[in-house]
Amino acid sequence: MAREERDYDDIPGTYVFDGAHSRKGYHLNMFCMSLNEAAGRDEFKKDEKAYLEKFPMTQEQRQAVLDRDFLKMLRIGGNIYYTFKIAAYDGISMQGAGAAMSGNGMTEADFRQMMIDGGRPIDGNRSKKENNDG
Repeated sequence: MAREERDYDDIPGTYVFDGAHSRKGYHLNMFCMSLNEAAGRDEFKKDEKAYLEKFPMTQEQRQAVLDRDFLKMLRIGGNIYYTFKIAAYDGISMQGAGAAMSGNGMTEADFRQMMIDGGRPIDGNRSKKENNDG
């Protein structure tokens, strides 16, 4: 059954964690939650690929974790609060993860300054239709 289009589907770079997204990313997010436990972190550190096999994720989700592609994780079902656990495991700050998700090589310092200055400019970030992206 096809998912009904939502108003927020038109906002560039927006991955709303709705019911469909939750179902899509369930196993990815459960892996992330496993990093709350020292035993999970230790096992992941010992052999990341083997540990990921314990979770019935898609190959694309596993690869996104191995690549630490935080933006891709969000696109394929990850929840920011869960996927940030991987960043924390790696010692990456929230600003560092935000910079990594910018998709344009932004540094952590640049990301932090952008947020201090009021966030992303609105031009080009309102609508995929207005940008001819969708």
